Amino acid sequence: MKHLFEYNWQVRDEWFERCRTLSHEVLLQERQGGVGSILETLFHIVDVEYSWIRAMKGLPDLAPHFEDYKSLEQVKALSENYRQDIIAMIDAWDNEWTYKPVQASWMEGTFYCGEVIRHLIAHEIHHVGQLSVWARELGLEPVSASFIERDLMQKD
Repeated sequence: MKHLFEYNWQVRDEWFERCRTLSHEVLLQERQGGVGSILETLFHIVDVEYSWIRAMKGLPDLAPHFEDYKSLEQVKALSENYRQDIIAMIDAWDNEWTYKPVQASWMEGTFYCGEVIRHLIAHEIHHVGQLSVWARELGLEPVSASFIERDLMQKD
């Protein structure tokens, strides 16, 4: 599981770098599918990940507003800021948490930490696929989605 989070973060960071070549107008241009624009999709990935991590910890959602993060650098900084807390949660993961109940303030129902953590991994991969399609539409080479050759499985 930890390796898949590291994979998602590595790919996300590569998307931040790839998007530096795009104008602010292109980053904010409304796109077909996803949650709107490229920048809004990156923000959404970051927000959803941290919101669920906080829910699993029993903490309230911070619910940042996209209007407060209208630049690539601001969204990247938000991602980096949240990541340290997420790393601590992932490093402390205990398999006994798999069936620990989670209630999120933004939706009804009770879920398990194990399904939430797996949802987070799949959620980002899903949106990265959308970014890849949009990149090709803009004539850009998408970030590689390959897990292989990322040195994520090195033994200590």
